[in-house]
Amino acid sequence: MKTEGGTETAKRRAGERAAEEVEDGDVVGLGTGSTTAYAIEAIGEAVADGLEVQGIPTSFQSRQLALEAGIPLTTLDAVETVDLAIDGADQVVDADDPGAARGALIKGGGAAHAREKFVDAAAERFVVVADPSKLTDRLERSVPLEVLPDARPVVADRIREAGGEPSLREAERKDGPVVTDNGNLVLDCEFGPIDDPGTFASTLSSIPGVVEHGLFVDLADAAYVGSEDGLEVREY
Repeated sequence: MKTEGGTETAKRRAGERAAEEVEDGDVVGLGTGSTTAYAIEAIGEAVADGLEVQGIPTSFQSRQLALEAGIPLTTLDAVETVDLAIDGADQVVDADDPGAARGALIKGGGAAHAREKFVDAAAERFVVVADPSKLTDRLERSVPLEVLPDARPVVADRIREAGGEPSLREAERKDGPVVTDNGNLVLDCEFGPIDDPGTFASTLSSIPGVVEHGLFVDLADAAYVGSEDGLEVREY
């Protein structure tokens, strides 16, 4: 499993603690990424011990992990509600400053942010699993945009007009770009520090051809932050 930033111990602590929130009969959104993978593994172990749940995967990766873990799967249109969503993040605002957008996220490192967002938004409770390297006073990583392939030049122009620098995400171990599970492309857009994620999210959403962006604002209810020494719960 690839590690970026945090240790495997920190990630496992966060993922396993989030899995403890799952209750019998729950419908659970299963996020994508190395930290969420530990939550999926822990939920699978609970299922093997008799817990009855249904999972909604947000990517091919999370679907495969859930199937390997023995978690029964369903879809959004087959359930009345999603009780809990568990997902990772590339950055989490966790500042004490009253003006900070606490709980705002940048996601999309795994190019699954479109599906992650509609599952996370549908959940009664959305918890983020992270390690301390993901915490920040304000968002400043590049923001991934899933875009329709034919719209890429138009979107790139609009991003430059907004002061950003877009780059097409290239695939590893194959020629050409990353293609999402939805058949679209990903533009990673550098904007520098983002002081007002909510307003900026609206700006990105208004660009024709953008399927979804990686700013998650006013969605996270809590973050489980694992470390080498233990775990902290941050409520938003």
